[in-house]
Parts: sequence; structure tokens; C-alpha cells
Amino acid sequence: QVQLVESGGGLVQAGGSLRLSCAASGLTFDSYAMGWFRQAPGQEREFVACISRDGDYQYYKSSVKGRFTISRDGAKNAVNLQMNSLKPEDTAVYYCAAARASWPQTIVGSAGQYDYWGQGTQVTVSS
Repeated sequence: QVQLVESGGGLVQAGGSLRLSCAASGLTFDSYAMGWFRQAPGQEREFVACISRDGDYQYYKSSVKGRFTISRDGAKNAVNLQMNSLKPEDTAVYYCAAARASWPQTIVGSAGQYDYWGQGTQVTVSS
């Protein structure tokens, strides 16, 4: 049974930082590209960042580029999202997702291509 479990969310003031982690189990972690998405109240789920199987390629939503960094740790079967210079508009539930990828360099930006999802972790940024 595949499980993706997010942690690290919370309440932070604008300009602060949070580090989200996602622990994966029940899958061959190195066979999956990983991604982070978020959903704010009343809005659709949106792409935030993704990383290739080999960790060499990343892609970001334009509004978070330069502030967020995605990384993966194969030894721990985990993907992380370091979020700096947080803004109130970053407030959302953040979801981790896994997409089976044939090639080590593949990155996946579309939610529809992801096979597994976590339950989400709340991030609230106060102004």
C-alpha cells in the first residue's frame, strides 16, 4: 500500500520560512518523479514544484521560484520543500504527489499525471 505522508506545515509570519517533508512508503521511490501542489480555500489545486527521479531537474511555479526549493532524499524515501520569504498568498494546504516516470530526468508538472497523493499539510502565512 502506497503512502505519502506530509509534515512540517504550520503558522508563520510573512517573511518567515517553513520546511515541508513528505515520507513515501510502499513504492520504489527512485522510480517516481515527485511534486508539490497546493490548494487555497475556494480555489483549485495548483502546481508548486516538481523534481525528477534522479533529482537533477526541478521546475517551479513562477511565483515561488527563487523562494522555494524542492529536493529529494533517496536514503529516506523523502521529498522536501524549503519555503523561504513566505507571503500570505502562499497560504494553502500543501500536497505531496508521486508520478511513475520512465526516465530519470523526467519532471511532471500536470496533476493528472500523478499516481499517488498525500493527505496534505496546512500552511498559514500571516501578514
